[in-house]
Amino acid sequence: MLRMGVDTHLITCAAALPLMLRGERSLVVEMTDGTHEYNRRFREGVGFYYDLVKANVERIVIGLTAELAGTGATALAVTPGWLRSEAMLENSGVTEDIWRDALAREPHFCISESPSYVGRGVAALAADPDAHRYAGRVLSSAELARTYGVTDTDGSQPDCWRYLVEIQAAGRPATELGYR
Repeated sequence: MLRMGVDTHLITCAAALPLMLRGERSLVVEMTDGTHEYNRRFREGVGFYYDLVKANVERIVIGLTAELAGTGATALAVTPGWLRSEAMLENSGVTEDIWRDALAREPHFCISESPSYVGRGVAALAADPDAHRYAGRVLSSAELARTYGVTDTDGSQPDCWRYLVEIQAAGRPATELGYR
């Protein structure tokens, strides 16, 4: 887990950074799982190594920010919410067109988001000439959506990480009202 979850980030940066430093402005976006606030406490039920890997991505971004000071490169991390990846859809026995059918088995899946949502947010971030203001931070797809006005494919702006704390972890019944 450590090799796949940490080394892959480091190897990719080592290969990509020399190319990125050739330009006047570049953006290193590390993809992670969880906001700074969400990852502050240990993730019970997932184990020490998984938790360590997820916390490490933020440390990589903090370190890269220090290393890249004075260059035109900006390092930050982005976390999607509950992503409707191909594997997640397949495991749920649904497709993107009928993803809501999975709510019968997993009601909290109502907060899930398509890969396009985080992609749209990252594209808007990359086009922002002031993106360096986010250096060293972990941004959620919902934060990017609010900042840049992007939406998911259904026109909504899901906020998974707030939902996980306020609804799911609190043991409240699933509802997308106020979170999409």
